[in-house]
Amino acid sequence: MLIGDVSGTPGMRALFLGLSSLIGEEKIDFVIANGENSAGGFGIGQGEYDSMLGMGIDVITSGNHIWQKEEIFSVLDRSDSILRPVNYPEGVHGRGWTVKKGIAVINAQGRLSMPQTDCPFRTVSSLVSKLRKTTPLIFVDFHAEHTEEKEAFAFSLDGKVTCVVGTHTHVQTADERILPGGTAYITDLGLTGALDGVIGSREDKAIERIMTQLPLKSEVKDSPGHIQGVIVEADQETGKALAIERFTR
Repeated sequence: MLIGDVSGTPGMRALFLGLSSLIGEEKIDFVIANGENSAGGFGIGQGEYDSMLGMGIDVITSGNHIWQKEEIFSVLDRSDSILRPVNYPEGVHGRGWTVKKGIAVINAQGRLSMPQTDCPFRTVSSLVSKLRKTTPLIFVDFHAEHTEEKEAFAFSLDGKVTCVVGTHTHVQTADERILPGGTAYITDLGLTGALDGVIGSREDKAIERIMTQLPLKSEVKDSPGHIQGVIVEADQETGKALAIERFTR
């Protein structure tokens, strides 16, 4: 199971109330969740990290907001259960990939309308070639803004990884499919948080920021949360995806 961006208290509350039963009902073996917005909508802290692992999440991925809370830097350095994008330059905190329970997880970040990073296509392609010697089961969270970049990235890895999912835009897309080479794909997993706002935030603040062009900070909308994502079934021997199902809970 791959879970879309967890946003603030509504997202954490939704996980607390619904994730355990969802794992049981769907007989899930492994859970990946993007947690970069779990702390009040910006970043992730020690508390959110501990809670998410305690709820049954195996690997926490992230993106450009992972750097919002300095308290997470030491966790990034010591833990193989939380990732930052692999294509940040050498010397930054943390790691961009991990292997747990025989499953490899890679976190990468796009470059179109995003902070400047190394090329995700070249970085991940080289890494995948190495990881395939360890396991054929490779899942990639591509944290990016543009659909074109996400689709191109997925096709560049088709047949080489089990699954490529997009995160970052907080709006679940309806294009889940298995590409010709056997890689499962969706442009965006969606939002784990308040679906009745603007990408998880208060609509009034979003409108005011856009209309005034002032640098107003978004505020997470405090309303009932949902869990969004996909469930992927894969062949353990070949690493090929057998099915991908989108869900909102």
